[in-house]
Amino acid sequence: MNVKRAIQEGSKILKENNIEEPNIKIKLLMQNILKKTRQYIIANDTQELSKEQEIKYLEGIQKLKNNMPIEYITNQKEFMKKLFYVDKNVLIPRQDTEILVEEVIKIAETKTTSNQTIINNNLQILDMCTGSGAIAVSLASYIDKSEIDAVDISQKALEITEKNAKENKVEKKIKEIESNLYKNIGEKKYDIIVSNPPYIKHEVIKKLDKQVQKEPLIALDGGDDGLEFYRKIIKQSPKYLKKDGYLCLEIGYDQKDEVINLLNTENKYKNIYSKKDLYGNDRIVIAQLG
Repeated sequence: MNVKRAIQEGSKILKENNIEEPNIKIKLLMQNILKKTRQYIIANDTQELSKEQEIKYLEGIQKLKNNMPIEYITNQKEFMKKLFYVDKNVLIPRQDTEILVEEVIKIAETKTTSNQTIINNNLQILDMCTGSGAIAVSLASYIDKSEIDAVDISQKALEITEKNAKENKVEKKIKEIESNLYKNIGEKKYDIIVSNPPYIKHEVIKKLDKQVQKEPLIALDGGDDGLEFYRKIIKQSPKYLKKDGYLCLEIGYDQKDEVINLLNTENKYKNIYSKKDLYGNDRIVIAQLG
């Protein structure tokens, strides 16, 4: 079977099984099988697959039919123009989260240009609920003077963070810490705390897309109202933030008012604002320690 025919037949199978974006997913699968770029596959679609490649390809199609995310099959996801290893132990990075990373980079630039002590030292950043390390690794890559503590309750997730840090050559700037939120942090204080915590309501998870349900529950479940982790992070963060430090949170599209209310209730934060993602949904909330 050649590449062109394999893609055509694979796409047809996915369509018949109501898999979303069948053409995109089948081509990504083929790229992964051949270890080649999209451009190569287009230019060499008459290439014959080896028996081993054909078997792997058919196995991949079967996984896609069973709603396995393509990212878990290829173990790859692009985020902030960088490639990250992902598997079933971590949430798949979303483009929406790039809004959070970009805002933290802007805040970091402001702090480093306005504070002489930070210019001469590294900005201290905590990435809470780091998962694959997409946020931590991206920040370490794009903020020159930075040291990042990547925290997660899952040791398997932290191993993936470490792998991604090494692959992106920022392992010297990132420290992985296994901890249930702040439990094992000690008394260190940070210039910026950033987090994309679990924020899906417990009862909503079973209604999510079947592919999303394949992602780790621990990275999705935000409790009965979706706010369980925001309450804990918002309440505890002042102890770990430096004077005028920032708390930067990703939120669900309908959680802006509730999260801002939690911040206001603590009466310890100032300069609170939110920003929308590329689809016009409220996506992040930023607050500064008052």
